[in-house]
Amino acid sequence: MPLNSPPTEKNAPARPGTLYVVATPIGNRDDITLRALKTLGSVDLVAAEDTRHTAKLMTMHGISVRLISFQEHNEAGRTPELLDKLTGGTSIALVSDAGTPSVSDPGFRLVTAAVEKGIPVIPIPGVSAAVTAISVSGLPTDSFAFIGFPAKKKGARRRQLTDLAQSTRTLVFYESPRRIVALVREIREIFGDRRAVLGREMTKLHEEFIRSRLSAIEAALAARETVRGECTLLVAGAEETDIDPDPPELADDIRQALAKGDTRPSELARTLAARHGLGRKIVYQKILEIRNSAIS
Repeated sequence: MPLNSPPTEKNAPARPGTLYVVATPIGNRDDITLRALKTLGSVDLVAAEDTRHTAKLMTMHGISVRLISFQEHNEAGRTPELLDKLTGGTSIALVSDAGTPSVSDPGFRLVTAAVEKGIPVIPIPGVSAAVTAISVSGLPTDSFAFIGFPAKKKGARRRQLTDLAQSTRTLVFYESPRRIVALVREIREIFGDRRAVLGREMTKLHEEFIRSRLSAIEAALAARETVRGECTLLVAGAEETDIDPDPPELADDIRQALAKGDTRPSELARTLAARHGLGRKIVYQKILEIRNSAIS
């Protein structure tokens, strides 16, 4: 919002039939915005990941609005119910336990369905753990990729990390304290010992940032009896000199796509260049090379 835009009126009611996506603090309770408080106080209903957690936040600020549970295990079933309410004119605020809803938190289904039905969806921006961490990381911020929580199954996770290994962008991961050491170890094994930053308990009393190589971060965490607090891990992108211009996986992906015969070389080059962190021209030439050799 431009700085010269008028602030929301103190007692301005929420718009009927509107879904508000409201960011809440990731730790420090003072990080709630004035606009978020006004929105939470004026909607008809608040859909919360944990109603008990959100009730404490609202009570702290003297807000009394009806709460309904909307979390990972009931999101699919509750989305149609909330859509009916929105269609009927109910204004709803969507909140997660911390940060911005639908970003590695419940809410994606509801937002997508509301957009498809033409229901107004308005962001009430605030704190994001990913942006909070990268802003103080000291790693390149001109281009970064938000990965969120990696796949839980080992095979899928290792394939995911292998696909990311040649990306030149700073990578942002979320992980639980129980799995963070294993994740750092796997990334080091696949990426090499890159520069990284581990943010833990951000904005809270025991906030910590470990800025070092992956091996040092792994050792520091492994030496602790327990690791506490949700973790945000940032890993430096691959150096240009470290990128294999002709990785074996690229050729395999090209052959599989060509065998299906449903993708033009230019479109395929765009897709695979992004996947492998390579230049589009390099990938395009490889596609033509493999296609021509198959024809001859």
